[in-house]
Amino acid sequence: MKKYVLLYESADDVATRAPAVFPAHLARIHEFAGQGLLAVGTFADPQAHGAMAIFASREAAEEFVAGDPFRTQGVIRAYEIREWNDILA
Repeated sequence: MKKYVLLYESADDVATRAPAVFPAHLARIHEFAGQGLLAVGTFADPQAHGAMAIFASREAAEEFVAGDPFRTQGVIRAYEIREWNDILA
């Protein structure tokens, strides 16, 4: 089953930038939970490795990132959406 992985590359000093924007980012996550967002979180070292989310459709991933405050407020420097084949689904 195809899913879509959204990968975030953190901006410089993400630990300082993220807290002020996190409440709006979390609201965005809750908005998409159950509407295409299947999983979301940071890697162990968010500065070095960023974060990822898994979506049921490319459209949901694109819509999420388009309005995500982490993107619009510069908490992330770049993102990528990759098609992923979930062989356990």
